[in-house]
Amino acid sequence: MRRLLLTAAAATAALTLTACGTTEPAADDKTKKTAERISLTDASGAKVELDGPAKKVVATEWNVVENLVSLGVDPVGVSDVKGYKTWDTAVPLKNEPKDIGTRGEPSMDTIAGLAPDLIVATTDLPPAAVKQLRKVAPVLEVRAADAKDPIGQMTKNLDLIAQATGTTGEADKLKKQFDAKLAEGNKALAAAGLGGTKIAFADGYVVSNQTSIRPFTSGSLIGAVNEKLGLKNAWTVKGDEAYGLGTTDVEGLTKIGDVQFAYIGNASDKNSTPFTGVLAKDKVWTSLPFVKKGNVHRLPDGIWMFGGPGSMNKYVDSLVAALTK
Repeated sequence: MRRLLLTAAAATAALTLTACGTTEPAADDKTKKTAERISLTDASGAKVELDGPAKKVVATEWNVVENLVSLGVDPVGVSDVKGYKTWDTAVPLKNEPKDIGTRGEPSMDTIAGLAPDLIVATTDLPPAAVKQLRKVAPVLEVRAADAKDPIGQMTKNLDLIAQATGTTGEADKLKKQFDAKLAEGNKALAAAGLGGTKIAFADGYVVSNQTSIRPFTSGSLIGAVNEKLGLKNAWTVKGDEAYGLGTTDVEGLTKIGDVQFAYIGNASDKNSTPFTGVLAKDKVWTSLPFVKKGNVHRLPDGIWMFGGPGSMNKYVDSLVAALTK
């Protein structure tokens, strides 16, 4: 229907110009439209063709939502809006986008009803779902994460989204701000005599009364940021190929030694804060050297650990403040 309406509108415009005795403006418009066309290759290798910078954008994952908002583009549709507002307050939404369902299963009907210019998804979304989305609107698929180069992947995704939305200038500013933040944090930690300090960042959760701890290795985005700050990652467990995340339990924490331990939870979800919850009276936890010394740092809620420059800037500020207080 949308295509039929566009075709009808174009035909009406052409008839109007003919009645006026000239077709030159139509030629100019066509040239301008061609000049504004954007052609991209996304993470899946698919060609993405846009008539111009996308304005009505739907985002299926929170990291791309954050990037869009940081670039000055308010998405019209977002997966799990409530969840984003809870877990990513570093880069808050500036509008009230339509909730399109969960991050793993967005609603095709809801997205189609928004008539977007572009849908930005990540490689975390099942290929079958991406295939369906491509029937609704152009889809720009970005790689969710890459443990071989987490910071490089973050900025690559930012650049790709910026090209699709005509905001490359904003992307350049964000990257410069991020680089400056890393340099500032590195300098502050070095001045405090903390250069080379071992750090273990993790998050944790409780399921069926069992505590699981997820180490953020050097291949994680936060792990890479920590190393840029001049810190050493204390984790020896292996992380996954995308996010650089490992798995362990409270006994596994005995292997990392005397470190600075940092984590992020969420006040609205008690299961996400086992370190001050079920482990508070656990004998293994309370016997750890960094726990005894008070070197356990809960960073502020709302820093999305898999986000973009906005979340990472807030992470740097929060970590430096916690380590130097």
